[in-house]
Amino acid sequence: MITRDQSALLAPVERDLRLDLFRGIGLWMIFLDHIPHDVVAWLTLRNFGFSDAAEFFVFISGYLVGWIYGPIVAGGWFLAALKRLWRRAAEMYVAHIMLFLLFTAQIARTARRFDNPMYEHEFNVFNFLAHPDELIGQAILLKYKPVNLDVLPLYITLVFAAPFIVWGLVRRPNLTLAGSVVLYILSRWFDWNVASYPPGSHWYFNPFCWQLMFVFAAWCGIGQIDKIARWVWSKPAMALAAAWLVFALLIVMTWHVHALEALIPKWMIKAIYPIDKTDLDMLRFTHFLALAIWVTYFLTRKWRPLYRGWLRPVILCGQHSLPIFCLGVFLSFSAHWILTQYNKGVWEQLAVSIAGIVIMIGAAWLLDRAKRVPNLFVKVTEVEETALQSTPAAPAAAVPAAR
Repeated sequence: MITRDQSALLAPVERDLRLDLFRGIGLWMIFLDHIPHDVVAWLTLRNFGFSDAAEFFVFISGYLVGWIYGPIVAGGWFLAALKRLWRRAAEMYVAHIMLFLLFTAQIARTARRFDNPMYEHEFNVFNFLAHPDELIGQAILLKYKPVNLDVLPLYITLVFAAPFIVWGLVRRPNLTLAGSVVLYILSRWFDWNVASYPPGSHWYFNPFCWQLMFVFAAWCGIGQIDKIARWVWSKPAMALAAAWLVFALLIVMTWHVHALEALIPKWMIKAIYPIDKTDLDMLRFTHFLALAIWVTYFLTRKWRPLYRGWLRPVILCGQHSLPIFCLGVFLSFSAHWILTQYNKGVWEQLAVSIAGIVIMIGAAWLLDRAKRVPNLFVKVTEVEETALQSTPAAPAAAVPAAR
């Protein structure tokens, strides 16, 4: 029998709209970043610092896992947390396989329609179309992935491991975080990664390294960040974070304005490069943390614009992140072939970028409306049944048979 306290642990947690907001922004950035040579993509984070939307998603996912499932595991409901998280991992796995099949079909059809095999090679589907019998098995094992589909296998792996991560964080939070740091160091030192296809290649997002971002976020989500809040948001820490953000901006500007490269000392170039995304370089990790310190300082949970209509579109996208991510993959390729086959002018780039975001918002709105329909039906049914039960002279025949 479930007690009142135990049922409260299993009840839905109140949403933090900031997480939905930034997840929605991340989805828009991923869509724009996947369109080659798109002028609108200059607005995304990767053009102003070391980190990008990938850090957004992994951190937010880890934070939510700690925030939602930490109290559940602490209350003795580990199996309930495991069931929910593994079901979510299974949903993402099915979504990845379906996305893989449909995305590959979209690329193949485009290549044949325009008689342009460039698409097959550019998006790494040529081998699949040549040997589908072999590579479908590799895709099911998450070894073979077309371009732009690398991130979902990372999420699947992290969410699958999440129940055990949360279990460790609830009992020994600092020790579990230290273990994550050790795994990160060892995986970079010994080049640990998951094998991919073709043989000799590895996952683009190394889960042994990216788990550090996920575990640290879950550590924050279970409330450990509150214990050091006075140091994290102290004036010296925020000044250091601001300096690091400015430094990252200056370095990134040298990638776009080559004349600025001469201003960077050679010893510094040797020290910071390469800034590795696959193994989550510390420059990326610390840049994201510095950005998070300042963003959370200004944007509190009760920040008024979160509850106003003008931010609703991006928040809706964030609340339906998995289907909107999948849709964004299709839209980014569609925008790419439209610009490639017809015109790459600035106005055309603006048009396809805006159209893609509008479609994502429309899909998120439809998903939100569809999600509300069953709940409204249940509430109406409950009201009707309550009314019937409270009527003194209600005949037995008036009571619905399904009651």
